[in-house]
Amino acid sequence: MRGQAGDLADIAAKKQRTMEAGFQLFSERGIESITMKTIAEKSGVPWTSMHRCFAAKVDLVIAIGAWKWNEYIAEYRTVFDQEKTAHMSAAEHLKWYLDAFLDLYRNHRDILRFNYAFNSYLRNEKATEEQERPYLHEIELLRDAFHRLYEKGLKDGTINRNISEEEMFSSSFHIMLAVVTRCAVGLVYVPPELEASPERELERLKTMMLREYTVCL
Repeated sequence: MRGQAGDLADIAAKKQRTMEAGFQLFSERGIESITMKTIAEKSGVPWTSMHRCFAAKVDLVIAIGAWKWNEYIAEYRTVFDQEKTAHMSAAEHLKWYLDAFLDLYRNHRDILRFNYAFNSYLRNEKATEEQERPYLHEIELLRDAFHRLYEKGLKDGTINRNISEEEMFSSSFHIMLAVVTRCAVGLVYVPPELEASPERELERLKTMMLREYTVCL
């Protein structure tokens, strides 16, 4: 007989395979058109087993959102470990924070394509706050990290204290994420005569934010 530990490991493996298959399909083809049956076929996880992991499609979608953001945040943090960021000024730390959005556009457009479909899907499904809690937890971790950055800026004088922490976090996070997402799915048009590219426009947006939010850089 399989022990309890083996059963739990088997469930965790099936859950992970389901999320990986779901993420690939959702980021390539959107969320609305993909059925749980299609995901079961892609993952090789039987429908009955998958249903025990995720009671409904919306639960799977939210779990994937939380997983991918947690994975990306952990990966990007390895570039700047805690010891290095501790020696940055708040303005330098803010630049690193904004650079993460450009990194998403350059290297993780699949996450941004998923994010684009994710937002509209949750609105249509009218997901409750309780259902969204795993995803919202990841956002709160980002907010906590930004709080430490802002507090550092108040102490070292490199953050514009005329802009509240809430306004600075909300505008920087939502504007940057919205713009890089729209660039990733091809919804931003840059006229050829401007001799520009989405990446150049993103760099310009980052520079504008730094000028607004920092005292010196």
